[in-house]
Amino acid sequence: MRIGLLGTGPWARMAHAPALSGHGEVEFAGVWGRRPQAAEELADRYGTRAYDEVDALIADVDAVAVALPPEAQAELAVRAARAGRHLLLDKPLAATVAQGRAVTEAVREAGVASLVFFTTRFQRAADAWIGEQAAAGGWFTARAQWLGAVFTTDSPFAASAWRREKGALWDVGPHALSVLLPVLGDVHRVAAASRGPRDTVHLVLDHDGGATSTLTLSLTAPPAAAGAGVELRGTAGVTELPTGTETPVDALTRAVTALHTAARTGVPHPCDAAFALRVTEILAEAERLLDGQVRAGSGPVPG
Repeated sequence: MRIGLLGTGPWARMAHAPALSGHGEVEFAGVWGRRPQAAEELADRYGTRAYDEVDALIADVDAVAVALPPEAQAELAVRAARAGRHLLLDKPLAATVAQGRAVTEAVREAGVASLVFFTTRFQRAADAWIGEQAAAGGWFTARAQWLGAVFTTDSPFAASAWRREKGALWDVGPHALSVLLPVLGDVHRVAAASRGPRDTVHLVLDHDGGATSTLTLSLTAPPAAAGAGVELRGTAGVTELPTGTETPVDALTRAVTALHTAARTGVPHPCDAAFALRVTEILAEAERLLDGQVRAGSGPVPG
């Protein structure tokens, strides 16, 4: 599989480029970016080609990996899917439900494979734990905390405009949902949503399996308080999401392998664009509640 990279920002440099370059089953075929000089520098570092035009790169590859803000990602994902290219996307899938639906429709119509990189789902210990808890069942409630300190001076994402605009709900909310949904079932209602300090948000979710979950999400926590965790309580007792030592490159390497397998077999991955669209729908409903456009807990999550 020849795969090209769209994007040259911190995540492209930290995770995508090294994972694509070091993967044994794909060829890192080129880079395109909105800043041509950055594309040249990244391509030179990994011995691949820089493209001036995104459509030229899409024409030369079998798949694209996208490391761009969600709105730009959605637009280019639709373009690549319609050209018959498999998709390795980042979370969130899109900035709006409409954009996310456009991606999933393009994927379905073209018959291409898609995979959205929810980091935790591609960490070996965490993925095994999620599968074990889903099989165990009997969960009564869950608590998830995803707290970052993204806008500090030493953070590679401090200048991220879309993270400042969309906040923790859209940046780390997808991580929490990617763990909770396969264990507790789909969300049929955002029962409550409230704002905390800065971009911090608190959510209460009702799941189809009968359990409830509470989420605390932030990109502006004090650095000493940053971290992520998930705790489940039910008939089997209490269990917590294990922490691992794997790097983002390790996890993304597994994601590339998973995309390659989905493209080869035609069997969708659990973290495909359709799953990511459902996550987007839940985030959008929570955002509407936070913005005061509907009364908290007044109705189901549109599906």
